[in-house]
This record gives sequence, C-alpha cells and structure tokens, in this order.
Amino acid sequence: MSPEKRQFIDLSHVVEHGMVTYKGLPAPVISEHMSREQSRGKYAAGTEFHIGRIEMVANTGTYLDSPFHRYADGCDLSELTLESLADLDGIVVHSTVQATTAAAFRGLSLEGKAVLVHTGWDVHWRTEQYSSDHAFLTEDAAQLLADSKAALVGIDSFNIDSTKDGRRPVHSILLASNIPIVEHMCGLAQLPDVGFSFFAVPAKMARLGSFPVRAFAIVNES
Repeated sequence: MSPEKRQFIDLSHVVEHGMVTYKGLPAPVISEHMSREQSRGKYAAGTEFHIGRIEMVANTGTYLDSPFHRYADGCDLSELTLESLADLDGIVVHSTVQATTAAAFRGLSLEGKAVLVHTGWDVHWRTEQYSSDHAFLTEDAAQLLADSKAALVGIDSFNIDSTKDGRRPVHSILLASNIPIVEHMCGLAQLPDVGFSFFAVPAKMARLGSFPVRAFAIVNES
C-alpha cells in the first residue's frame, strides 16, 4: 500500500502595503526599520540583514477573531489553545446565496469541526464590490453552529455578519460560545467537502482580539 500524500492548500490572502481589507479601516504600511545597506556597517564584510516594519490594524488580511474581539471578558489571542486553532477536522459548506441560513448546516456533523463556508465572494477581493452586499451568515445559522459545538467557523467574505445589522449577531453568538471566527478567506473551492485538517494560528498576543493568520488546510490523498 502506497503511503498517503499530503497536499497543502493555502487559504489566505497576501498582506501587501496599501491594501484595503475592511473598507473604512486603514491599510497596512510596510516599510524598513533597517535596510540591507544600513546593516552592512554593523556586521562582518559580506553579511547583511533586513529588518522590516509594519503598521496596521489587527483586522488585516485573512484574520481570526477571538472572543475578546467582541467581549471585554472574553479570552484574547494569547489565551486560545493550539487545539482550538490547529489540526482541526474540517468541513466545507457551499452557499450560493447572500444570506446563508441554518438550513445549509442542518443534518451535518459539525461538533469539533472547523466549518468553512464557501461563498465564492473572494473573487471580489480588493474591488469595490467586495464590501458591498457581501455574503454572510444569518443569526439562526450562528445559533445552530453554536448549538452543534463547532470548533471554529470561517468564511471567504467581507464579514461573517451582515454589516447592515449593527447587533452583529453571528459574531456575538459564536464568540460568546468561544468559537473563533476566520474572515476574508480564499481558495475554499480547492478543498474537498470533508477529509482535511485546518489550521489558523495567529501570533500569541495578549489583550488583542483579532490578528492575521496564515490559514491553510492539509488534504490526505491516498
């Protein structure tokens, strides 16, 4: 029997200088703290280094929300366990409508899984349309996911909530249930519906509720 081959699938957008993730929030500024030319006088001949600098809001690129993003007493990024973010059994749920309701998830085995909602909205990334009339989950969908004890929920869209609803019920319900959220994903069409492991680990930051992740999946192929 041949050994299993593992396919790594990147599900993250590239973070670039000046790009806009969430309309109304500032774009990242990527610059140099120390250039290679500046470093040459600090080291032996032929040795040089580059030290970069980035200024950005935490909600940049493909990022993860922890409960602290919504709740002052919720766990922050540093308090999330690796078991809640890495090597999660994944499932992809496909949706072709703007508002994905609980009906899309009924009958599925969701407990302990990373539930990734593929809407295809990532095709509009870095366009004006991306932030307008985007795909999202409804309140009843969030409640079903929480009741089903999903481990994590991700979406390839501008916001997992409708931005027309100031209550942000999906964030509120999922994060109250200690279910991390990953937004602004991409490439979910490359995944099988089941049979993969999901990873989305942010930096271990205290008193911060959101931060970019390199979200990816590993698919085992026989």
